[in-house]
Amino acid sequence: MPRTTLAELLARNRRHVESLPEHHFSAVEDSQSPAMVSVCCSDSRVSQEGMWDVDEPGWLFSVANIGNQTWDAVGNERVVNGDVLYPLRYTGTDTAAVVGHTGCGAITATLEDVHGETKGELPPGIKQRVSWLRAVIEDGLDDARVRTDRDVNLVDQLVEYNVDRQVAYLRENEEVPDGTTILGFVYDFQGVYGDVRGRSYLVNHDGETDIDRLAEAVPDGYEDHVERLLA
Repeated sequence: MPRTTLAELLARNRRHVESLPEHHFSAVEDSQSPAMVSVCCSDSRVSQEGMWDVDEPGWLFSVANIGNQTWDAVGNERVVNGDVLYPLRYTGTDTAAVVGHTGCGAITATLEDVHGETKGELPPGIKQRVSWLRAVIEDGLDDARVRTDRDVNLVDQLVEYNVDRQVAYLRENEEVPDGTTILGFVYDFQGVYGDVRGRSYLVNHDGETDIDRLAEAVPDGYEDHVERLLA
């Protein structure tokens, strides 16, 4: 298991600083206007900047939480996660991506909670996040497309189901500006969707989940970036 020290952290930051070209931050020192906000699961194996090949500052507004959830709660009211909403409302960003990933621990933990395997032993902060996913997973288990008799792991089927639900929530919420393009992806580092590790597969395009329509939505040459587990 990896370990780190303060010395290593400082050395890593020094290498980062030394790798930056001159004037690296000049265009964004006073403001930002990211091309996209990406909400992804907070998993150490999944790098948002890495998956989108982002080197320049100001291009990506990155949000991460367990289960790539687009909602939050204010009192008893469910609202759009402010981290996701901020760039859409205040920085001119008009594209949002919801990114799940194969082998998701949050979906696994929620599935275990639904089956009573956690026995109420989750820490409060994690339990809250899991509780928001619980209804999604319960609905997913009742969906005829999600089946335990398939070669595909149940967790991975539910990852995709959750991405669809998160996209739907953003599309249906009046707080999200009109004209926002909302995309759903699953980042595959386990070879579940295909043989290429590290590919982000388009599974949802503004609510469209038909595989043929999705293939039509991508540019020529990118059809292999389109796949779904749930027909």
